[in-house]
Amino acid sequence: MAKLIIDMMGSDLGSAMSKEAVRLFHRDHPEVTLVLVGKKEELAEMEGDTIVVAKEVVKMASGALEIIHQRDSSMVKAIESVKTFSADGVVSAGSTGAFLSASTLLLKKIEGVERPALVTSFPNFKKGGYVTLLDVGASNSNTAEELREFALMGSFYAKLINHIENPVVKLLSNGSEEGKGSPLGKEAYPLLEKEKKICFGGNIEGNGVFSGEADVVVMDGYSGNVLLKTAEGTAKAVSGLLKKAFKRNLFSKVGYLLTKKGLKEMKDALDPKKIGGALLLGVNGVVVKAHGNSDSEAFYNAILLASRLADERIVEKIKEGLSQ
Repeated sequence: MAKLIIDMMGSDLGSAMSKEAVRLFHRDHPEVTLVLVGKKEELAEMEGDTIVVAKEVVKMASGALEIIHQRDSSMVKAIESVKTFSADGVVSAGSTGAFLSASTLLLKKIEGVERPALVTSFPNFKKGGYVTLLDVGASNSNTAEELREFALMGSFYAKLINHIENPVVKLLSNGSEEGKGSPLGKEAYPLLEKEKKICFGGNIEGNGVFSGEADVVVMDGYSGNVLLKTAEGTAKAVSGLLKKAFKRNLFSKVGYLLTKKGLKEMKDALDPKKIGGALLLGVNGVVVKAHGNSDSEAFYNAILLASRLADERIVEKIKEGLSQ
C-alpha cells in the first residue's frame, strides 16, 4: 500500500485545514500510511501519525532560489522524507515554484527527461471522462524537444490514469491547420508528427480543449498555466451567474428546483476541488501540488490523487515507457 509524505504547513489556510483533511483521509483509507511534516506544537494532537518536525514554513511568494536556503522548512523536509522513509511521494499546497524546484532538485529527474511537466486532468464535456493537460505551469519557457517529451509522458498518463487505450495527442495552437501556432509550436509539430509512440492529431485551438477533440493537450508551461487559470476562473464566474439568475424571482427559483440535480452535476464537474491537485511528471516520486487556497476537501482529494498514482505505479511505468 502507498506511503505518502504530507507537508502540513504550506497552504493559505495553514495546518487546521490539512489536519482535518488527514483525519478524513485516515477514516476512509486506513491502509495508506501518511507521514506528517510541520511544526511540533501544531501537530501534537495528531496521535498515531509519524511526525517529522520542521521549524519553518515556506512563504507563498518564495521561489526556486529561496527554497535552497530553507532546509528546515516543512516543504524541504517533506521532500527529503520521501527518501528517508522510502515513501512513494509527497503532497504540498505550498509555493508552486519552490515546491516544483525543490522536488526536481532533491528527487532528481527520471533518466531521459529533459524537463518535468506539471500535469492535470480536466473534464471532457463531450465524451465524458477527462482530458490530460501539460505543462500547466512547471516552467515559463520550453523547447520543442521538451514538448515532444510532454506528449510522450501525457500519452502514458492518459492510458494509465484516465484508462484511454490510444489517446489522441494534440498541440495547443491559435489555429487547427498545420503551419499555425507560435514559433515554438511550429518547431514542435514535426517532432510530434514523427513520434511513433503517440497518436498525434495535429493542432487544437483553445475552444476545443474541453469538447472532446483530444485526450491529451500539449503546450509550454506559460500557455498551460494561463489556460488552466482561465478555465477555472470561467467555471467560477458561470457558477456565480447561474446562482444570481436563479435568485431573480419566484419563477426562476422554481426553475432552480427543477434543474437542481443537473446543476449540481455541472458544478461538481467544474470544481477544481474534485481534482485535488496536479502531478509533477518526470521526477523520481509522486509529487502532487495542491492549490494554495485548498480547503480540507481539496487537500483530501490531493492526497487521494497521490495515493491513486502511487498504487498505479505511475513513476515506474513512465520510466518503462520512456526506456522502450
